[in-house]
Amino acid sequence: MDKGSKIFIAGHRGMVGSAILRKLEAEAYTNLVYKTSSDLDLRNQEQVANFFSAEKPEYVFLAAAKVGGILANNTYRAEFLYDNLMIQNNVIHQSYVNGVTKLLFLGSSCIYPKFAEQPMREDALLTGLLEPTNEPYAIAKIAGIKMCDAYRDQYGCNNISAMPTNLYGPNDNYDLKKSHVLPALLRKFHEAKENNVEQVEVWGSGAPLREFLHVDDLAEACLFLMNNYNEAGHINVGSSSEVSIKELANIIKEVVGYEGDLIWDASKPDGTPRKLMDNTKINGLGWSPKISLQEGIKSVYQEKFLVVNNS
Repeated sequence: MDKGSKIFIAGHRGMVGSAILRKLEAEAYTNLVYKTSSDLDLRNQEQVANFFSAEKPEYVFLAAAKVGGILANNTYRAEFLYDNLMIQNNVIHQSYVNGVTKLLFLGSSCIYPKFAEQPMREDALLTGLLEPTNEPYAIAKIAGIKMCDAYRDQYGCNNISAMPTNLYGPNDNYDLKKSHVLPALLRKFHEAKENNVEQVEVWGSGAPLREFLHVDDLAEACLFLMNNYNEAGHINVGSSSEVSIKELANIIKEVVGYEGDLIWDASKPDGTPRKLMDNTKINGLGWSPKISLQEGIKSVYQEKFLVVNNS
């Protein structure tokens, strides 16, 4: 991409989209296009067609999606499937219709089978059953990968797909009913500390292993891939480092400075037992993350809870 290339960031107010926008601005890309959901409903075929026809972007970062943790995924199953299918169908199709030079589609590590061999390689896709609690979201994202490839095969579109691991960072969702585990734990421990609560309840057994990537590292990877990667299929983007949920909880407890007890509610679902990405492919191209988990959690906690609350 040239610095003056017209670039559309779909989902620019979400955690991933806002990180991509920050990265592009920091790298002096000057012709950036984005719309709020109230101005452009990406689920609406006519609105998306009119937007692409009027704006004619050259590059598209498709970071818009309906996202959430185990509870949200399992509760709003129809919305997670419908909304995500509609968003990606409209954006990918109109990118083709309007001659977009290149599109980057973003998915998630939940596309892989629940019991995929670890670490999960790209070729593990569709080799087994999905984790039931996030199946609708995963199916939508798998459809997006296949749609990108189909449009590449039939129309010659330069569509690429990146599958990040579990993300955290600025503009994350801290709603305890809809958020992922890391921001949920940050909020729980912070509020328990502020209110002198003696114990914090955490879902599950604490045994599942998870890989986490700071969203600013993902944004750097997205720019790297847009400029250096042009293959069919999808590519993993992760940190190659994993911790148990119990270890994560203790890291967050230490960062927050909470001194109470952790109570594990084993009656609640654990989700997939392990989700470690094989990042050999992207590492081989020359990209690797820079932000450690401890450092990243500290910066997120400082920004979200301390700076805001002290201002």
